[in-house]
Amino acid sequence: MADLDLRDLEAFVAVARTRNFRRAATEQRVSVSSLSQRLRALEERLGVRLLNRTTRSVALTEAGELLVGRIGPAMADVASALEEVRELREVPSGRLRINAPAPAVQLVLAPMVAPFLTRYPQIELEIVAQTSLIDIVREGFDAGVRYGEHLAQDMIAISLGPPQRYAVVASPSFIAAHGKPKQPKDILDRPCMVTRFESGVQVEWEFEKAGRIVKITPAGTLISAHTGLQLQAACDGLGLWMTFEGHVRAAIDAGALVSVLDDWCPYFPGPFLYYPSRRQPPPALKAFIDFVGEWRKQKRSASA
Repeated sequence: MADLDLRDLEAFVAVARTRNFRRAATEQRVSVSSLSQRLRALEERLGVRLLNRTTRSVALTEAGELLVGRIGPAMADVASALEEVRELREVPSGRLRINAPAPAVQLVLAPMVAPFLTRYPQIELEIVAQTSLIDIVREGFDAGVRYGEHLAQDMIAISLGPPQRYAVVASPSFIAAHGKPKQPKDILDRPCMVTRFESGVQVEWEFEKAGRIVKITPAGTLISAHTGLQLQAACDGLGLWMTFEGHVRAAIDAGALVSVLDDWCPYFPGPFLYYPSRRQPPPALKAFIDFVGEWRKQKRSASA
């Protein structure tokens, strides 16, 4: 053990867990080339190959499976012990990585960032906007943000904000030219702007009224996943657009957009911050959890 570097073992465990050099490098805060060199150096010291690498995949060898099975839990215990020691510090510090969908980042997390980091300047906050569902533990995140229907049961979840809802909007000139839709099905006869993600999945427009749910998939005059582009296009009269009401509230209040089918767009619970169930969360995450609780209390008091 005298000739082994603990950082090399940490690097190996990260690659073994993520099965991806780039993600492991990000987690370890080193370059991919540096990480690769560490792994080669570890294999040379041990005299055995631990990983089978190709341009597209990483797999553990039999020796690699044996090593990670023995040292993985030990490394986790070391990390847990260090976190408990850091808890003794008066000022929370360290890195906090959060994965969240773009609307939650823009509408819910963004207003919190400056106040949170002003209070805890020694915390390094990284927020990754990602629509697809991931395993936050495997990908090296401390916490994630999702809506209730996508939360895993083995996670602890806390509400990040008040209820939200969708809005269907268009410019006054578009409404004058095409008329207001009175039923969801009326949308199918009008130009629309739709959201399609990199995966190829197009977002359905879902409506609900008196217990009746209607889902439609309109054809898109403009197809994009860029909220700023869609907002500009809606204000320019290109078509109807369904999005989170928070994205268009200011434009509606200013008269640049008109909201339609409001009675078909009920409120639903806002997003949740979720994280793995563990005895003691990392100091930076605990600070953010406590901050969220205070933030929500202040917002409720202000709106009362």
